[in-house]
Parts: sequence; structure tokens; C-alpha cells
Amino acid sequence: MNSLVILLISIVVLVCGYLFYGKWLAKEWGVDPSRETPAHTLADGLDYCPAKAPVLLGHHFASIAGAGPINGPIQAAVFGWVPVLLWILVGGVFFGATHDFAALFSSIRHEGKSIGHVIEVNIGRRGKKLFLVFAYLTLLLVVAAFGSIVVGTFASGAAGSDAYNIANGRTASISLLFIVLAVAFGFFVYRRNAPLGVSTVIGVAALVLCIVLGYNFPIHMGANFWNVFVLAYILIASVTPVWILLQPRDYLNSFLLYGMIALAFIGILVAHPSMALPAATGFSGINGNSQLFPVLFITVACGAISGFHSLVGSGTTAKQLDNEKDAMAIGYGGMLIECGLAVISLICVGVLFGNSDALASVGSSMALAESGMPSGSPTAVFATGVAFMLTKVGMPYDVMYSVLILAVSAFCLTSLDTATRLARYMLQEFFVDEGEDVKNLTGFKKLISNPFVSTLITVILGGMLMLGGYDKIWPLFGAANQLLAALALLACAAWLGNVGKNNKMFYIPMVFMLLATLTSLAITFKTKLGRLMNPPEVPTVPADVLQVLFSAVLFVLAFILVVEGWKTLTSKKPAESKK
Repeated sequence: MNSLVILLISIVVLVCGYLFYGKWLAKEWGVDPSRETPAHTLADGLDYCPAKAPVLLGHHFASIAGAGPINGPIQAAVFGWVPVLLWILVGGVFFGATHDFAALFSSIRHEGKSIGHVIEVNIGRRGKKLFLVFAYLTLLLVVAAFGSIVVGTFASGAAGSDAYNIANGRTASISLLFIVLAVAFGFFVYRRNAPLGVSTVIGVAALVLCIVLGYNFPIHMGANFWNVFVLAYILIASVTPVWILLQPRDYLNSFLLYGMIALAFIGILVAHPSMALPAATGFSGINGNSQLFPVLFITVACGAISGFHSLVGSGTTAKQLDNEKDAMAIGYGGMLIECGLAVISLICVGVLFGNSDALASVGSSMALAESGMPSGSPTAVFATGVAFMLTKVGMPYDVMYSVLILAVSAFCLTSLDTATRLARYMLQEFFVDEGEDVKNLTGFKKLISNPFVSTLITVILGGMLMLGGYDKIWPLFGAANQLLAALALLACAAWLGNVGKNNKMFYIPMVFMLLATLTSLAITFKTKLGRLMNPPEVPTVPADVLQVLFSAVLFVLAFILVVEGWKTLTSKKPAESKK
């Protein structure tokens, strides 16, 4: 099928989902524009800080996306483009966007606190403790996975060395300049009250200048340097007031990301190549060694439904929401934008499948596997596919490839320090019970609730996992992330049921995601335990042990939480809850 037809159909479905289903949800849940949000009632200039809707959408979208909507569809393409596309569209409209909107809305009705707090109020204290442990472990995996990806896109050696990679050097240089630009933008907008419109025009122009300078003056440093730099960066970025770096960087970053999507759309519109990837390849996938259920629904997370989004929505976004009327646009709409990016990623792998002539025509070094699938990383496949289509518009392949790699890296860096800040919230909330004030804590609780201490602990643990490499972390993150989504749906359903609102739209997504993720964890546990009993090679043992232990812990935590939540959902006397 023609790629342009697929893209246009997808856009129509996503827009209709927003206009009809999204607005219906807002009405059912009682979104109230006249009600003050926590960003105003609890404003502290550090975490609680009102942001204008476009600025907050930029932060939210950049934070939830990461590399997920690129990695997932490209990896799942082994099942053919039809199953992946259907899951992106159906999952995005009825599962993911509903999940994101509900997580954000439930948080602003609970003082901008996390889903863990929503569980404590509506399910119970034990449920909160279990969820926070679960969420914290998941966020450590996010820090490790995305930290590893960022280092991989920054690290390069000196000219002439085997490690020399000019694209990585350019990405690193542009990213550092961009951080400086974001701090300056935040200072002028939030401390000098510069008009947002004028500041945006100047900021975007300066962003283009950063790209030009970074492209011509790359920074070449090795992985060891960037490992230390990334950990130091997230340590600092995660404890600074949101107006200094997080809000302005993510807002400006969103223009880079929107630009990337626009470039991809132009490429598809002009080139409109046909999908060489088969429509469907069977339950076992193109290589015959996968299982469509549950693998497809675990692999395509961001772009369909992702538990990490609930932590962003109820972590940083809820603390900055200026008005409840913006919750649908940011929560529901932000997810649908990500669905669009996931469709573009699917088109990229579909166009390159078995197309060695296309790769040769632009001088790409990417090879094709025996199955016909591009053998590079998902990021490289995405950048190659879009850059190839843009050559039909006359744009230079090398320049477009570098800019696209930069955009993906910007996604990851944004998600990285947001995840670190969220992990800090989780750790702090674990030791603060309902009704307690963090300012009145003493002893160990006071120490661990200190923002600098909780962030340092997170950075150290995440950094230790990061050294293991992206490929060892991502399989663990996939199942944890999707199970987190099911638990977030459970929490929102319990809250809405307790306050007398319609919560039936959560039942099917919640049950389906529980079945998919628990099945995946059971398969992982059985497979990895079998490898430990009869290991094919010694180097796989540490990774297998980690996955066996992690899958077992996640399964048990999830089971207990589901039992607790089910009691609440079926109780005739619901717990007292905040409206």
C-alpha cells in the first residue's frame, strides 16, 4: 500500500479520536476550567509552577516520547505493518490517550501528586507503597536505558580513529549549545517577563544557529566522558527549579521535534513510496521466532500505551498545568501526536524493507538482514528512512540524517532528566504518608526526602544499571512499562468510581494490558530460567539472572496491587476520596 494513504488515514483516525472520544471523556470526568490547579494553589517556584499551555505541551510531549515511538514500531514490524498500525491507532485512541489524560486529570485532583498518592487515597496505603516501589524500579530502568542511548549518540573518537563518528560529535555539540540557550530563554521569559511570542521566534532562530554551529564544530569525546557528563547533568537538572531548564528546554525542544515530524510528513507527501514490508507475516513474525501476543503489545508501548506517561503526567506535568481545560489537549492530544510519530516510524521501516537500491542511492552503509529487515538500530532506521524520502525534495541526505539523529537524541535527553526528577518524587513520596508534611519529618525520613539526597541515590543506581548497556535494559523496561500502564488505569478507575464518575472506559484496556504483560513476564521468567539451567554461553548469565529476578518481582507486585484494586472497584462502600 502507498505510504501516503496510510499516513492520511491515520491522521483522520487520530483527529476524530481527539474531537469525539477525547471530548466525551472530558465531559464524563467533569473537567472544570473554573477550578484552581495545584500549580497555583501549591506554587513553590521549584516543582509547582504554572506554565502556558504551549510551553507545557512541549515539555509533556518531549518527555513522554523519548525513543519509544521510534523503537517500538520498527522492532515490531517483524509482524507486518497491518498489526502494528492497528495497535497504534486503536491502542492510541482508546488505550494510551485515555490513560495519559486520566493520569494527568487524577493527579491535578490530588494536589498534583503521583499515581502512587492516588492509590493511597482510593485503594490504600499498602497499595501506594507497592506501586511506588514498582514505579521507582521502572524509572531506574528508564534512566539506565535512555542514559545509555544518549551516550551512544554522543560518543565519538578523534579524527582518524576507529571510534570516529562525526554525526555523534555534531549531536553532542548541538545538544550542549541547546542547554545554554534553554537557560537563557527561561531567564528572559520567567524572570524578565519577555513576551512569549517574540521570545519563541528568537529562541527558534537561536536553535537553528545552534544546529549550524554544532554541525560545523563537532565535539569528539569517548563514552567514558559522556557517561560521567550525562549522570552529572541529570543530577543538576533534576533538582533545579523547572523554570530554569525543564520548561524552557522542553518548549524549545518541541519545535525541533515538531520540525522532525513536519520533515517526515513532507518526505512522505512528496516521495509517497509504497510499503515493501508485507502487510502481515503471521503469528510468529517474519523470522518465525516471535509471538504476536503478547510481544506486539509489549514492544509497541510509546505510540500505543505507555505506563511511563502516567508518571510524567502525574509527576511534572500536573504540577505545571495552568488550567484544567488544557488537560485534554496536553494529556489526550500529546499522546495522539506521539501516535502520529509511531506511524511515521512504521512507514520508514516499511519503505526500507528489502530495498537495497534505496540505501545504495543515498550512500547509506546500512545493511539488510536475510529477512529483508534493515539491520541498523531503530534510531538509524528512522533517520535513514526519513532522510531518504527527503532526498526526493532535494535535501542533502547527510545533513538530514544528522538533524534527525539530533532530534531523537533530544527526545531521549528530555525523557532522561524528567525520569530522574520523577524518580526523586517517587522516593520522597514513599516515606511521606497521607497527612504528613515533608517539612516536619525527622531522622532518616527527613534525610531520604531531601531532594538532593533522593536524586543522588537515583543517579547512582541508574548509572550502575546504565553501564550494563541499552540492549540489556530495554527487555526489562518493556514489560515493566506496560504493566505500569495497567496499574495506572486501575488507580484512575478506582478514583473515578469512588467519586461517582463513569470509569467503565478503563475496564477493557486495563484487563487487556494486565493479560499481555503478565503473560510476557511469565514467558520471560520461564525462558531466562531455562537458559540459567542450561546456559548457551557464560556471558548471558548476568543478564538472565537480572531478568529472572526482575520479572518475578514485577509479577508479584502487580498481582498484589490488582487484588487490592479489585476489592476497591467491587466494594459497596468505597473509601473516602478527594474530588
